[in-house]
Amino acid sequence: MENTKQDRLVQPVDRRLFLRYAGITVATGAVLLQACTDKDYMTTPLPGTGPTSVDLGSGDVGILNYAYALEQLEAAFYTQVIATPFTGMTDAERSMLTEIRDHEIIHRDFFKAALGTGAIAGLEVNFTAINFSDRASVLGAAKTFEDLGVAAYNGAGKLIKDVNYLLLAGKIVSVEARHAAAIRSMLSPKTASFAGDDVVAVATGLDGALAPSAVLPLAQPFVKTTITAANLPK
Repeated sequence: MENTKQDRLVQPVDRRLFLRYAGITVATGAVLLQACTDKDYMTTPLPGTGPTSVDLGSGDVGILNYAYALEQLEAAFYTQVIATPFTGMTDAERSMLTEIRDHEIIHRDFFKAALGTGAIAGLEVNFTAINFSDRASVLGAAKTFEDLGVAAYNGAGKLIKDVNYLLLAGKIVSVEARHAAAIRSMLSPKTASFAGDDVVAVATGLDGALAPSAVLPLAQPFVKTTITAANLPK
C-alpha cells in the first residue's frame, strides 16, 4: 500500500481532540470560544508578510489543506465583518454573523491542528473587492463564500481516503450549508432563496458539488497567496 512521506505528515487525530471537534465543537462553537482573546481571531498574515505561494500537497494531506485554505478565507472574512460592521447592522445580524465567524474559526483551527507540520502557511487574503461598510456587498460576498464552501466539500468528499476525516467533513459541510441558508435568508427574507434552484437541483433535491479545479479559481481572487494544487487527488 502506497504511503508517501507527505501522507505520513497527517498523524491520527488524538481521540479527545477528534471527539471535541467532530461531536461537540461544531454545535457549540461560541461556548468553546468564550475563553479566547481577541488576538486568537487575527491569524491572517499582515499585508506583505504572508507566503507568495503555497502548494496544497497530495492525498489526504492535500485535501485537508484544501479545506484548510477555504476555512482560512472564511474565518478571515467574518473576522473583518465583525471588526468593521457594515452601516445599519442590526443586533440580530451581528449575533448571527458573530456565530458564523466563531464556527469558521473552529473549522480553521481544527484543520491546522489535524495537519500539524503538514499544514500550509497562513494565507494572505485580498478583500479589496468587498465594501465592508455596505450591507449588500458584505452579504453578497458571504453568500459567495458559503455556497462555494458547500460545493467544495461536496466535491472533495469522494477524494478523502481516511473515514475519520470524511466523517468530519460531513459534519462541517452540514454547518456550512446552515450558514449558506442563513445568509441567503438575510439577503431575501421574504423568499425561499435559502434553498434556491441555483444551488439545489430541482430534479434531485441535492446540493451541487464542485471539484477543487473549479473551486480554487473562484476563491483565488480573494487570496493574495497563489494556491497550487497540481497533486491533489482527482
